[in-house]
Amino acid sequence: MSAASCLLSEDQFRCCICLDVFIDPVSTPCGHNFCKNCINEHWNSSDQYLCPMCKKVFYTRPELHINTFISEMVSQFRQKARNHKTHGVVPVKVEYEGKKAELGKTEAKIQEMIKKRRLKIREIKHSVDLSKEAADREKAEGVQVFTALKESVERSLNELIETIEEKQRTTEKQAEDFIKELEQEISELKKRRSEVEKFSHSEDHLHLLQNFLSLKAAPPTKDWTEVSVRPSYKGTVVKAVAQLEETCSKQMKKLFEAELKRVQQYAVDVTLDPDTAHPDLILSGDGKQVNHGDEKKKLHKNPERFSRCVSVLGKQSFSSGRFYFEVQVKGKTAWILGVARESIDRKGNITLSPQKGYCTIWLMNGNEYKASNSPPVDLSLKSQPQKVGVFVDYEKGLVSFYDVDAAALIYSFTGCSFTEKLYPFFSPFLNYGGKNSAPLIICPVNVSHRAVYNF
Repeated sequence: MSAASCLLSEDQFRCCICLDVFIDPVSTPCGHNFCKNCINEHWNSSDQYLCPMCKKVFYTRPELHINTFISEMVSQFRQKARNHKTHGVVPVKVEYEGKKAELGKTEAKIQEMIKKRRLKIREIKHSVDLSKEAADREKAEGVQVFTALKESVERSLNELIETIEEKQRTTEKQAEDFIKELEQEISELKKRRSEVEKFSHSEDHLHLLQNFLSLKAAPPTKDWTEVSVRPSYKGTVVKAVAQLEETCSKQMKKLFEAELKRVQQYAVDVTLDPDTAHPDLILSGDGKQVNHGDEKKKLHKNPERFSRCVSVLGKQSFSSGRFYFEVQVKGKTAWILGVARESIDRKGNITLSPQKGYCTIWLMNGNEYKASNSPPVDLSLKSQPQKVGVFVDYEKGLVSFYDVDAAALIYSFTGCSFTEKLYPFFSPFLNYGGKNSAPLIICPVNVSHRAVYNF
C-alpha cells in the first residue's frame, strides 16, 4: 500500500463534485467514483440520473456500492485534507473544471484584498485619532508660548491655532475621502466575489467559459500600500514663533532706539588721563583719542599708571548716579572698553572680571567679541559696531553696552555692587604692525533728538 501511495497523487482521489478527497467513495455503473453524499445530492437535485464525469444517462437510479480500494487509498490523505482543505486543485480532464479552480483562487485573492482594505480603514482612522491628539498638543503648546505676550502676540496665536486646525480639517477630509474610496472598492470587490461565486457553482459550461476572462480579473483598484494619513505638525509653532520674533525684533529695535535716547541724556564729557596711560600709548592733545605706539616713552613712574597692560583711564570718576559716553572703534581689530574701580591693580597682569573690578567688553582677532564676565561670555553680534555706547547706573549696579549706529544692546552687567569710584576704561590694544593702528576716539554724543521715555 505504501509503495503504491508513492506513485499516486492525492489529486487522483478527489471527488469531481466537491473537489475534496473522497468521503465514502462509491462507483457508478459507468466506472466513475464520487463521494456517496455528493452523487446522491447531485441526483436528488436533477431530473436525470446523469454521470457528472462522462454524462452517461441512467434511466433508473443506479445502486451504489462502496469502492473499498479507493476507501483504503484515501484514508492516508484524510488528515491532510482536513487541515489543508482547498478548492483550487481539480483534475484537468475537463477544461471548465480547471477554470472553476482558477476562479476559486480569484475569489480568495479578492477576499484578501477586502481584508487589506478593512485594515487600511482601521489604520487611517487610527491615524486621524493620532493626528487630532497631535493637533491638541500643538495647540496647547502654542497657547503656552503666546499667552504671556501682548496684542501682537495674541494675533499670532490665533493665526497659529487656525493653521493647525486647518491642517487637521484637511487631514480629516483626506481621510474621509480615502475611506469612501476604500469602501467603494470593497463594494465592487464584493460584487465581483458574488459573481465569481455564482459562476464557480454553475453547471452551464459554455456560459462559464465565455465569461471566464472577465471574471478571473479582479476589478480595477488603487494600490493602497503607500497610502497613509500622517500629517506633520512639526515646526508649526517654531515657524509661528520665528515670524513673531521678526515682528518683535522690529518692535525691539524701536524700544532700543528709545532706550538709547533715554540713556544718552546722561552723556558726560570724558577725557583721557595721561597720568594713567601705559608708556606705549599715544594720547591726542585734547585727550579724546588713544592708540598704541611703536616706541615706549620714558614717563614718570606713578602709582596710577598702567605699567604692563596697554590701558588708560578717564580723568572723570563717578561714585553715584548715571553716566554715558560713546567711543568710536571703527577700523580696529582689537580693543577693550568699559569701566573700572579705582582700586584695580595697575602694575601687574590684568584679569578682566567684575570680581577684579572691571566691567568691560572686548574685540580680539577682528571678529571675536566677549564680555569680561566670569567666565567670559561670547557675544554674537549681527553686525560689527563702529561706535560703542557705555552706560552706567551706579545705584542699580548696571553697566550696559550699545551698538550706537544699530541702536542695539550688546551686553549688560547686572547686579553689580559698586562701593568706590568708577572710571571709564580704554585699551586700544597692540598695534600689530599697523593692522590695529586706528585710535579709540571718545565721541561727542548726539543729543539733538534726545527724549525721555518711561519703561
